[in-house]
Amino acid sequence: MIYVLNGPNLNLLGKRQPEIYGNETLADVEVRCRELGAALRLELQFRQSNREYELIDWIHEARDVAAGIIINPAAFTHTSVAILDALNAFEGEIIEVHISNIHRRESFRHHSYVSAVAGGVIAGCGTEGYLLALRRMASLLAGVSPGVSQ
Repeated sequence: MIYVLNGPNLNLLGKRQPEIYGNETLADVEVRCRELGAALRLELQFRQSNREYELIDWIHEARDVAAGIIINPAAFTHTSVAILDALNAFEGEIIEVHISNIHRRESFRHHSYVSAVAGGVIAGCGTEGYLLALRRMASLLAGVSPGVSQ
């Protein structure tokens, strides 16, 4: 089981700042992730919340049932020590995803608390970053060495 967690404002994907985030909705992203997940034999829990505590609760829940978490913490990336602490308690694989390249944006977006625990960070690849994360997660769970691509 892989949890794909999405933070605040991602429910507005496709409507909010399409020049940065594109026109695809989060529902579109979920469909693409589920299709690839099925091909990779990964069962997904795909969730979004604007509430920090809800993301934390899902990370806690994942501890008992998930082998990995793919997380786009959105604005919580730069502010949430609480999400960092929850992820520190998770023993599976963690991959951080950002649709935009956070390093080409405002300086406050350059720091990520989540990156401190993520085994990989994907930024600036648009919504395709989720698919890249799923492929990497499948490789990690299959025991492929970190420096080896498939």
